[in-house]
Amino acid sequence: MTSKLIDPAKHGFVWTWLPGATSPVVAGRIDLVDGLYQFAYGQSYLERGDAIALYTPELPLKKGRQVPSAPHKIAGCLRDGAPDNWGRRVIHSYVTGTRDRTADTGEIDELSYMLLSGSDRTGALDFQASSSTYEPRMTQTATLEEMMEAARLVEAGTPLPRELDEAMNHGTSIGGARPKAQITDGDRKFIAKFPSSRDPHKIVGAELVGLRLAERVGIHVARADLIEVRGRDVLLVERFDRAPKGELWTRRHMVSALTMLGLDEDRSYYGSYEELAGLLRRGGTNPEETQIELFRRMVFNILIGNTDDHARNHAAFWDGEWLTLTPAYDIEPRPRMSREANQAIRVHGTSRESRVALAIEAAPMFGLSAAAAMEIIVHQVETIHEGFAEAAEEARLTETDIRALGNRAILNSYAFEGAPEKIARLDRPL
Repeated sequence: MTSKLIDPAKHGFVWTWLPGATSPVVAGRIDLVDGLYQFAYGQSYLERGDAIALYTPELPLKKGRQVPSAPHKIAGCLRDGAPDNWGRRVIHSYVTGTRDRTADTGEIDELSYMLLSGSDRTGALDFQASSSTYEPRMTQTATLEEMMEAARLVEAGTPLPRELDEAMNHGTSIGGARPKAQITDGDRKFIAKFPSSRDPHKIVGAELVGLRLAERVGIHVARADLIEVRGRDVLLVERFDRAPKGELWTRRHMVSALTMLGLDEDRSYYGSYEELAGLLRRGGTNPEETQIELFRRMVFNILIGNTDDHARNHAAFWDGEWLTLTPAYDIEPRPRMSREANQAIRVHGTSRESRVALAIEAAPMFGLSAAAAMEIIVHQVETIHEGFAEAAEEARLTETDIRALGNRAILNSYAFEGAPEKIARLDRPL
């Protein structure tokens, strides 16, 4: 059994930014009871005329304690605001004062991670020890150059000066496994993604290629740019859950596909594009176009070899009543040595094979005929062929990077296996 590094937090308060607001209000309280994180809305919040449920399928707007459904220990919409792998590593190092890449981050409990991480987290929630006073934790105090160096030191297991430790902690509330930080530049907020010393190829450049090609095929994507810092490329991805309002910011509620599908990390393997399409059809805005957009994203991930399309890499805005698919993000072509590959979530039925033929079989679940699905696939393949060289040049990929991505990830022949002749004949080297 894992020993706890600090005493588990027993309770905390959830603060939220209501739609259009630039300051938060307390929404309710989390209590750890018998290993479960129970939630109850505050009376003052329930009495507000503009109050919205944090996510109605899990935490409807009502009085009393709400216990997460088994096997969950915490409501997914609350867990969506907690730090993931990278953030947990940084917080663990911050608490212990040590830099051990193999450290057990399970030594700190879930609620403590939520209370220790930065306040500028994904979506419109924050977690506080007080129900009466809101005190944001960590603001940007270091330059991008300093934060990149700090990220490098964290990965290397080297202790940081305290001021850099706190600057890195600012970015702990953002999910994902790779080194990153948060940046505010005027009226724009960014997630800065740094290269890693263990990268087998230029991963930040590969992600830019993925985003650029996705945009070219007609997918709504997050805005991003590649900049050079101390001779190394850094990917800046603009945040779409923030909007400037004067000198302040509004925040948009978001839930991950993991939460929408009622799954947790241990069961994310059971995620399904078809089930997600059904949820957005029943509870989403503009359901017809949303289904087609999700189909485009599924096909694109298959074609470019983005096999990291797990349920945390899909999300929707939540307005208290309806879901709206967010721009696509975390689109990363992943070279592979073997021919066959699987997507992180299911494509059709129980199969997750990275083949467009499977996507065509799934088309009716997205409101599409086989012919319409084939048109989307043909358009994407041809557009990827036309745009790859330009995207690779913008991403400053080396010839080695291009060889690693081209056909070993992007337009890998396995994607065309079993496809109709109209599509199969498009299988050619980049």
